[in-house]
Amino acid sequence: MPVIDLRGIKREYRMGGKRGGNASGNTGDPAGENAVVVRALRGIDFSTEAGEFVSVMGPSGSGKSTLMNIIGCLDKPSEGTYSLDGIETSTSDSNTFAYIRNRKIGFVFQSFNLLARTTALENVELPLFYSRSKKDEKQNAMTRRERAIAALKEVGLAERMHHFPSQLSGGQQQRVAIARAMVNDPAFILADEPTGNLDTEMTLEIMGLFQELNRQGKTIIMVTHEPELAAYTKRIITLRDGKLVSDEQVTNRRSALDDLAIWKQEHALLAGEGA
Repeated sequence: MPVIDLRGIKREYRMGGKRGGNASGNTGDPAGENAVVVRALRGIDFSTEAGEFVSVMGPSGSGKSTLMNIIGCLDKPSEGTYSLDGIETSTSDSNTFAYIRNRKIGFVFQSFNLLARTTALENVELPLFYSRSKKDEKQNAMTRRERAIAALKEVGLAERMHHFPSQLSGGQQQRVAIARAMVNDPAFILADEPTGNLDTEMTLEIMGLFQELNRQGKTIIMVTHEPELAAYTKRIITLRDGKLVSDEQVTNRRSALDDLAIWKQEHALLAGEGA
């Protein structure tokens, strides 16, 4: 069974309609007369098996963000079906959507979205707190702490778990966000431009971490507009005008950590020449 299975996904928005009832006759009601229909997605068929690392690409206006919102259960399609780890989401209610987002999807965003006044460890614990059982709160708290520590160790931040976000570099903050995404053992990680706020060195570090997590069996969907980042994934799907126009396996896949080592060597040489 695929982790993600989308069939005939369409998403339409109605904007700027008119309806009578006031002096101008224009209430801006999208269900009214002369509404403009924006077809963001025009019938997407797409599935992902467990253990894949897929990048979603396309120019501005191609439908990437809309597709990400639907895959992340932040929005519903106008037509079509979306099965996530065996759960049909297109007919789910808001409570089921909340459960899916908390238990089935690990989100990683460009802006990190960490709470400034809580430590790295407390940030990683948050998804576990929201999914806790109130039957034995003391045991739950111990389990949350153990799982959050394990997630931070997995991303190489065991020694920084009691630091606040302001005390961490951008790359370290994104590692905390990745640990938070993994702590509930979701069906997949959904990363939206995860290196957009990072420099080259930190970008390669984060892509190397994603590759390592994928080697361990994590399923990752990454939205990006950068072909050089997509080259680190295993599969690239490309959208244009709301349609899926290509779905290709990556050949001659690059290693982000190898590229990072080369980058460091080159910059060490440049620094030596500058001295």
